[in-house]
Amino acid sequence: MEQQERAHGADRGAEHGPDDAGAGYEQWKGKGVALRAFFYIAGTHLFAGFVWLLFTLGEHAQK
Repeated sequence: MEQQERAHGADRGAEHGPDDAGAGYEQWKGKGVALRAFFYIAGTHLFAGFVWLLFTLGEHAQK
């Protein structure tokens, strides 16, 4: 009886393979890193544009 259960458990593992469980997680992690990088880069550009706007407005201000 135990051999049948072991064989059944081995068959279940063979369907998905040992590397398949981590593959989805790694892909999800990669998407998260890419999304975070996009927001950091976009945020940095927005901040730089705001600072540039401040310098431009300050340059044209009446003194």
